[in-house]
Amino acid sequence: MSPPRIEQSFVIGSIQTKVGPVLQISSALAWVDRWGSYKARWRIHRMNYKVDPGLYALGKPGDKAPVVVTANYKMTFDRLREALPGRDLWILALDTRGINVWCAAGKGTFGTKELIDRIESSGLAHVVSHRELILPQLAGPGVSAHLVKKSSGFKVIYGPIRAEDLPAFLDASYQATPEMRLKTFTTWERAVLIPVELVGAFKIALLVLPILFFSDSLWQTGAFGSTGLSHGLYSVAAVLTAILAGAVLTPLLLPWLPGRAFSFKGMVLGILAALAFILFRGNGWETWAGRLETATWCFVIPAISAFLAMNFTGTSTYTSLSGVRKEMRRAVPLQIGAGILGLGLWLGSHFIS
Repeated sequence: MSPPRIEQSFVIGSIQTKVGPVLQISSALAWVDRWGSYKARWRIHRMNYKVDPGLYALGKPGDKAPVVVTANYKMTFDRLREALPGRDLWILALDTRGINVWCAAGKGTFGTKELIDRIESSGLAHVVSHRELILPQLAGPGVSAHLVKKSSGFKVIYGPIRAEDLPAFLDASYQATPEMRLKTFTTWERAVLIPVELVGAFKIALLVLPILFFSDSLWQTGAFGSTGLSHGLYSVAAVLTAILAGAVLTPLLLPWLPGRAFSFKGMVLGILAALAFILFRGNGWETWAGRLETATWCFVIPAISAFLAMNFTGTSTYTSLSGVRKEMRRAVPLQIGAGILGLGLWLGSHFIS
């Protein structure tokens, strides 16, 4: 395992230890850090937004300074160091493939083996005189504390959920308050996840929407301009409505939507969105082609909305990896079926009048 590179923007120097120099980092975020986080929110270089795994020094820690373990997703790493101004401690960043703590714990990259290997490769046992590690509480699903203790000699202490609570946790001799153990999902905390899902949805939509628009505009009878406005734009607006329902309104309205399954929540909102969309148009019932076209979106909008809603399973405290897989086994075939049925109705609307 290679040591962290000194060329990283947040490195300000190094500290000499028994195992050699350890890179020293700043708790202050620079403009490039904030800009990088903003881009990651919009899925720009999101999958490569990470720091080098390994041991770092915040401030001027000695051999008795605390050791805090985190993921190498840069937004997580930045949140941690920003929350600890004026502190002297060691930060051990695990190689989570650029994934945040909770998701990495569920996937196994923030796991027991990686933690043990990183302790050994960093020479941590020779850097500090104590044998304690502070891990984020949300790392719990991926780490077996007793195996870490047995293999490395280091005791795992689970710190608070939020990085901003770490100073109070450290000052209280590693005692967490009930509030530090509570994971919230406020409207804002859910809203910040919307951009990355919107970008993902629009990457596909930008391929599909032109096909829908030109197919409707060229296939329908009449001049291109009139059919484009009455049918092509109608199909485009329908898909955008589905994306709005599944990727924007579902996370914002999550606590008030019925059911526990995210696919069901998205489906309910998709049905309401489809009805509102059809009523807003106000016509299309005069011919069989119009009826089939209308029926198309009664199936497709809820299917798309339900599928996109499943991307927000991480914004609740009751979902689990096995639960998500079970939901997908049940919901995805139904969503595909509704989509195929809707596609068949859409094609049928082009062949009858």
